Amino acid sequence: MVSLIVLWVASLCKIFHGSFSATKATFLNDGRVFQRRNVLLVIAHPDDESMFFTPAINYLISRGHNLYILCLSTGDADGMGNIRKEELFLASAILKIPHQQVKILDHPDLKDGFDKVWDWNLVSRLIEDEICAHAIDSIITFDDYGVSGHCNHRDVHRGVQKLLHDFSERHLEAWELVSTSIFRKYSGPVDSWLSKLFPWCFPSRQLHCLLNEDPSKTYAAMAQHRSQWVWFRKLFVSFSSYTYVNTLKRIQ
Repeated sequence: MVSLIVLWVASLCKIFHGSFSATKATFLNDGRVFQRRNVLLVIAHPDDESMFFTPAINYLISRGHNLYILCLSTGDADGMGNIRKEELFLASAILKIPHQQVKILDHPDLKDGFDKVWDWNLVSRLIEDEICAHAIDSIITFDDYGVSGHCNHRDVHRGVQKLLHDFSERHLEAWELVSTSIFRKYSGPVDSWLSKLFPWCFPSRQLHCLLNEDPSKTYAAMAQHRSQWVWFRKLFVSFSSYTYVNTLKRIQ
């Protein structure tokens, strides 16, 4: 037990002291003159941004990129869609994303739920609308498993894949958040060590490990989702590796 505590604390120190800054600096940076990118984060429900993507969000905002959020549903499975919309705007303010750069859809064919299948063609078209509206050149979203296996997360990924397939001639980068094993998922900051090794298995610039430079911002943002901030989500944010590190893989 003592060894685990020491490892946990050492991992947090590693994160707070920015030991992986060289790895992080290469994401969306070709190594030449800095160019501000227009990045679209595509999520399924309000609170996805805070539970899973804050390391990437903090990276992008701190380096001056323009970040937009497209949330494809209001998360109305429990009839709290209007409340959850406002919570996402509050969380985005904590994460320093302007209100006007957050769009939340309430489409009749994109309802929140484990038994709700989303049409990939529709998802693709809605994402394309945002790309055109904001001159988006990069997308970040879930991978094929969607961290938790939620079907809405997975359908978002497949919609992005459909978009890339249909518009392959466009200069558009797309990155997926890598889902990890359950051991890594609940290893908290300890996973930062494993995530650091993971990119060595892939070609240069095809996979990046981004550490959360301010984990406290994850807690503050997630706390804005008061309707969802129940005990098991508090535990999740405390022990989840996604609070501390995002591994992003280029979607081909």
